[in-house]
Amino acid sequence: MERLVIHGGKRLSGTVKISGAKNAVLPVIAATLLGQDKATCLEDVPNLDDVRTISEVLKTLGVKVNHDLAKKELTVDASNIENVTAPYDLVRKMRASFLIMGPLLARHGEAKISLPGGCAIGTRPIDLHLKGFAALGAKIDIGHGDISAVAPNGLKGARIYLDFPSVGATENILMAASMADGQTIIENPAQEPEIVDLANYLNIMGAKIRGAGTNVIKIEGVNKLIAHDYTIIPDRIEAGTYMIAAAMTRGDVYIANAISEHLKPVIAKLKESGVNVVEDVDGIRVSCDRRPRAVDIKTLPYPGFPTDMQAQFMAMLTISEGTSMVTETVFENRFMHVDELRRMGAKIKIDGRTSVVDGQEKLTGCQVKATDLRAGAAIVLAGLVAEGETQIGYIHHIDRGYDNLVQKLVSLGADIKRVDN
Repeated sequence: MERLVIHGGKRLSGTVKISGAKNAVLPVIAATLLGQDKATCLEDVPNLDDVRTISEVLKTLGVKVNHDLAKKELTVDASNIENVTAPYDLVRKMRASFLIMGPLLARHGEAKISLPGGCAIGTRPIDLHLKGFAALGAKIDIGHGDISAVAPNGLKGARIYLDFPSVGATENILMAASMADGQTIIENPAQEPEIVDLANYLNIMGAKIRGAGTNVIKIEGVNKLIAHDYTIIPDRIEAGTYMIAAAMTRGDVYIANAISEHLKPVIAKLKESGVNVVEDVDGIRVSCDRRPRAVDIKTLPYPGFPTDMQAQFMAMLTISEGTSMVTETVFENRFMHVDELRRMGAKIKIDGRTSVVDGQEKLTGCQVKATDLRAGAAIVLAGLVAEGETQIGYIHHIDRGYDNLVQKLVSLGADIKRVDN
């Protein structure tokens, strides 16, 4: 089993370029199922395990997929879809596989998929997805670990209120409604930049979507969508991770291709902790020459502080001056990184959905594991500043969401390598 070995204490400096967004590329890849008449070429596609998994899911449907790693391009030809059933062995690896249900329902009027997997950070029920499909006229059947949806008379526009602004449900309903008969209105949708990116892609293909990024989205269904090339937005979570890496190592790093508009709460909290952050049109420069100050954070749906940055920020708080409180409101099981940070000397107490972090002057390297994707990133950050050697196992979680992490960190001066046991 592969692991990461880090020797901490190296100050990071230089420039790192942010890759295409994991949380944007996966729904866009799913949306290529709606594109007809020709192939789609997606640009700035990151080299991630999740991209490979969803590509394999599409191939099982009879779709032609080719990923050019050198050019960061993914070509998808969904002119002919031969199958509407996604296999368990692929879907269990990644929750985002469920995003193919909306496009398949819209285009073929039926879909069957296994109950999804992914990181074990909470229940993340799919009931909001199914509620949306049912409102559009689909008949849902759940049994034997599978979910089937059929719309023999096609999908019909509807008014849908989401009890929680779920990103996945918003994306799935958005794709299904793009070819439904009539108007669909989604109230209380997710407002993340990745939602806007998906809507932009669908509109380029011929969809009629207004309001993405606001609290009401209106979709006028169309009869057909035509495949079109598209460039994926930069990954705000990857950018935020490198911003924290620069702050923790008292470094000076320019994060090229980062969009500051997508990172307002992270930037605000870094500035509050005493970190220097300078924004421009091409990226963000982060520098720090002292221990950050303790700050409190509370995760919220966008535009609040992102839950996907909670673990990484907590890693920084473990070496900050003072006591911080971290409150997680989005997922109920997203403190799995705490035990690993404690192994490295962090002082953290958990009380329900709140963690109290007493900042220490140093952490100590040891053997730890990546319990999920963002927890893995947090452990890497801790390893960058820990005394001695840190060995990180279960790094397949990290590979799901970070493109060329080791190479990028090495280019900034980190002592990190990937080894095989």
